[in-house]
Amino acid sequence: MKREGFTLIELLMVIVIIALMTAILIPLLSNSRLRAQAIKCNSNLKQLFTRMTIYHDENGTFPNAYNFSQYTLINPPSGGYAGDASYDLVGWWWFNYVTDYSKRDFNQDSIVWCPSRKITESILKRNVLCANYGVNQSICKETRGERRQPEFVGKPLGISDIKRPSETLLIVDSGYSMINWWHVTDIPPEPLLEIFPQDFAYIPGLKINKDKKQWPGLRWDATNGRHSNKAINIVFVDGHVDVKEADYLFVEKTQAGYSNCYPLWQPTKIFKNYDY
Repeated sequence: MKREGFTLIELLMVIVIIALMTAILIPLLSNSRLRAQAIKCNSNLKQLFTRMTIYHDENGTFPNAYNFSQYTLINPPSGGYAGDASYDLVGWWWFNYVTDYSKRDFNQDSIVWCPSRKITESILKRNVLCANYGVNQSICKETRGERRQPEFVGKPLGISDIKRPSETLLIVDSGYSMINWWHVTDIPPEPLLEIFPQDFAYIPGLKINKDKKQWPGLRWDATNGRHSNKAINIVFVDGHVDVKEADYLFVEKTQAGYSNCYPLWQPTKIFKNYDY
């Protein structure tokens, strides 16, 4: 007599096999997605550096990290000022000088958006200044800033001003569009104001982030990181891109001063306000 259908044991075996295959495939697919995002992030930094180099060749310096002046006030970037005017600085940002970014463009494929960013606050998901890439403020300085942080204010630097370009970072995975070594030390020379988003800039996955205040919606990105093993992508002044653990960028306060500042964060040694 011909049997129709499956027995209960056969059905259970099929279910078990499907479950095992799912358990094997899901991590593989997840890892593939993470690897693809990391590759895209690496590619974004290379493209951003190329455009920064073109700007440098035409102007003799890298662009300002942030520029507020009479010109930028009268002439907003194409599509309007980036960020949210209720809490972000209004002006031109470094990427306005080197890309065709428009505030109307929320395309995550754009080179100014990190594909691995993790935002839990919906209002920040459309803010390009948060949890994408940041430039080193010791190189791409602000045109105006706080008096207590003079090393990050003024004319931006050119390659000839940087003594060890292969060891000095230019652009990095960052919690805000500009970042400096004060943000990656547990004891900065003076307390950060913690009023605006730029005060909460961070390197994703840095160990000290878990004990620091974070701008709402950015704690996951800050404490857990974006890439596998809390890795970060860095483009150095000479143009090479490297992958490092987040803690590679940590600046430690010691009895002798601050370690890991020069040449990683600072193009030259600065002795005016603190010792290294």
